[in-house]
Amino acid sequence: MRTAEPQPTATTLGRAARAGVPTIPLPREAARSTRVLAGPAVPAAASTGVAELLRGPVRAATVLLSVPAAVYLTVATPQGPDVVGVLTADAARLPLGLVLSRPSNGRPLVGAPAGARACVGGGRVVVGDLTVSAAAWWDPRPKLPGLRPVLLPEGIRTLRTALYGDGPHSAFTLPGLPGGPSGPLAALRGAVRRADLDAALRTATRLVGLGPGLTPAGDDVLAGTVAGLVLMGHPAAERFGAGVHALAAGRTTELSRALLRHAAAGRVSGEFAAVVRALTGQGDLDGALAALLATGSTSGRAMALGLSTAIDLADRTTRTR
Repeated sequence: MRTAEPQPTATTLGRAARAGVPTIPLPREAARSTRVLAGPAVPAAASTGVAELLRGPVRAATVLLSVPAAVYLTVATPQGPDVVGVLTADAARLPLGLVLSRPSNGRPLVGAPAGARACVGGGRVVVGDLTVSAAAWWDPRPKLPGLRPVLLPEGIRTLRTALYGDGPHSAFTLPGLPGGPSGPLAALRGAVRRADLDAALRTATRLVGLGPGLTPAGDDVLAGTVAGLVLMGHPAAERFGAGVHALAAGRTTELSRALLRHAAAGRVSGEFAAVVRALTGQGDLDGALAALLATGSTSGRAMALGLSTAIDLADRTTRTR
């Protein structure tokens, strides 16, 4: 027997609205066109970055990784594989995720092994005995004042101090990335000093996929750079982002490549978005920076370095001419 499609309750939507989360109900037609055979759905706030996947037909998926704070799924689409994450409230708020209201210590997620079957579509994600529904939506692209927002000079100084302290930029290192004058970070800094976007893009060939983990540090640096250029309205941001994403094909993890694609559209984690907003005078920069730098073992610092790189590139290639 087919059960009725559960709808977001007034209580759920009211909480989401008070938190500033857009509440965009799924079209009833999309819900009727699916046949998700699962138990009661757990409501979540879903990123609009995965709205097309969630609103579309049910598609086969497999578990990419399952940890207490997140389950990442690879979804088969006509355009190739994509990635969707189910995240606990205390996980990094990635632009491809559905965020639950419970933290990881409550163990709301199932421990599904890599390769386990799942499905995505019709407003739901189903993996094992867990069914998650998109009850509300949030936009992973931060709303900034204008197409080319002006960043506070004192904010930029605070960002650089958090990264470099009192030392030179050349002293900055990340685990898993070669240091020294011949390393990729040095090459990226050299491209920035020369205001050479093409040289910076060539450096991406050395950074894509470099470093351990599901999101290698080299990719995180590039994601921060791409997203920073996009959000600051740099005229070459689209070309730069497309070039980095194209380089990532077959050279890095599926999760990392998906995040680079989101970065090219200006869709970023909630922690990164908070820093960008604070740099325009919206919010507490010190708190936002602390939260970003605490993300993952290297991801937050690498993303912050990418943002700083984007700011320097924008200053040298557009605003000082």
